[in-house]
Amino acid sequence: MIRLIALTILFAWPALGEEVVAGLSQNRVSITANFDGSEILIFGAVKREAPIPSEPGPLQVVVAVAGPSEPVTVRRKARRYGIWVNTDAVEIDLAPSFYAVATSGPFGDVLKDIEDLRYKVSIPRAIRSVGAPMNIEHAETFTEALIRIRTRDDLYQVRESTVSVTEETLFGTSVALPANLTEGDYTARIFLTRGGNVIDVHEKVINVQKVGLERFLFNLAHERPLIYGIMSLTIAIMAGWSASALFRYIRS
Repeated sequence: MIRLIALTILFAWPALGEEVVAGLSQNRVSITANFDGSEILIFGAVKREAPIPSEPGPLQVVVAVAGPSEPVTVRRKARRYGIWVNTDAVEIDLAPSFYAVATSGPFGDVLKDIEDLRYKVSIPRAIRSVGAPMNIEHAETFTEALIRIRTRDDLYQVRESTVSVTEETLFGTSVALPANLTEGDYTARIFLTRGGNVIDVHEKVINVQKVGLERFLFNLAHERPLIYGIMSLTIAIMAGWSASALFRYIRS
């Protein structure tokens, strides 16, 4: 019994001995009509109550920033009778609208696979897909396609060895947020690891919200769709009439 208690204390000590103290350059991102992206600086330090441990390895840091998760339908296209048509479709239960992972070293070195499974840090693990219809072949390719498309659009990012760690105490990195962000709360998770094992986790929330004209039009479209449609039609008619009048004036 005493041996069991001693082993428990031994393995729990690193988590109690090292804790994350982190901050963000901004905890709110405003999406305006001319919004072209933003950059979040994530920085912090390691709080200790004992000397820096020498085992089981140097301190590593992993930063994961995730946007709101939502269901996504991924469709497969095939050529039929000379044209491309949708053939199969798989609905992925939940996928982050944005996801970025930054590490202080190669991903496989700073985080063990079992820890990745536990905390769902890597992009494939962050996507929840319970299963596909039985008649769908190679269902895993749909998730791979989603990752490939969103990586191309800069919505999914893997940035290895971009977190700077100074004397196993101070750390910092930056995460680029693209212009095509989804509105909502974004979660930034900071992991401290040693030997691939997580010893502490800290979370911060970044609020991404439309403001000004963008907010007005978004609310109008979702809360008063009839008024929004009439207004859009009116603007289109006026724009067409103005272009026609200008064309007649130029010709005369």
